[in-house]
Amino acid sequence: MTSVLPDADATPDDAQARLVAYLTQDPGFFERHPELLEALVLPHSRSGSAVSLIERQVEVLRDKNQSLEARLNSLVNVARSNEVLVGKIHRLTRRLLATTNRQSVINQLRQSLTEDFQLPDSALLLFGLGAVDLAIDRFVGVIDAKDPGLASFESLLSHGKPRCGPIREAHRDFLFGSEGSHIQSAALLPLGGAQPFGLLAIGSPSAEHFNPGMSTEFLANIADLASDALARD
Repeated sequence: MTSVLPDADATPDDAQARLVAYLTQDPGFFERHPELLEALVLPHSRSGSAVSLIERQVEVLRDKNQSLEARLNSLVNVARSNEVLVGKIHRLTRRLLATTNRQSVINQLRQSLTEDFQLPDSALLLFGLGAVDLAIDRFVGVIDAKDPGLASFESLLSHGKPRCGPIREAHRDFLFGSEGSHIQSAALLPLGGAQPFGLLAIGSPSAEHFNPGMSTEFLANIADLASDALARD
């Protein structure tokens, strides 16, 4: 067993570290020396009054239990949220599987975002599908693949992954038009993978709703579904 006797040149920190190491290696030390327990004085972490070692141990265990319970509750809440999202993506998948042409894909995508995901502030921009004959409305727009407005999205499109965060005014106006003046943050979903042909923008009036630190896994799933369905024709 490691000796806890201090060396002549040992500092108080060294002696304390050796004592901690000794007691860690010999957890039954106080069982063999119960008289030391009576001499120990420990301050209560909240009141500051002296308590016994057992009372302090109970307090530490109670705090640890509360911390573990909080973590468990957090994990349960995340699991429940993920379960809800999985259900919404499942409904979107079924909607898209039932479509027969590109126009019906767009209609079902719009309805799912509005009804299933409660995200009415969405816009679909298509620019690389060749000739597209669509009923242009507030949700969908068709532009030339060489439109200068796409230049500021080049990095996003080449990366091919969803991006979230506050939206620039110029981007907001380009994607959502004059009806999107209330949008403060957005998720931008490139469509088409290595050969991008569109951009799905999902906006929110809250500046914190879509933030750079949020997970984009479910957004990527939506982008994949929309890309595959739109590319079928």
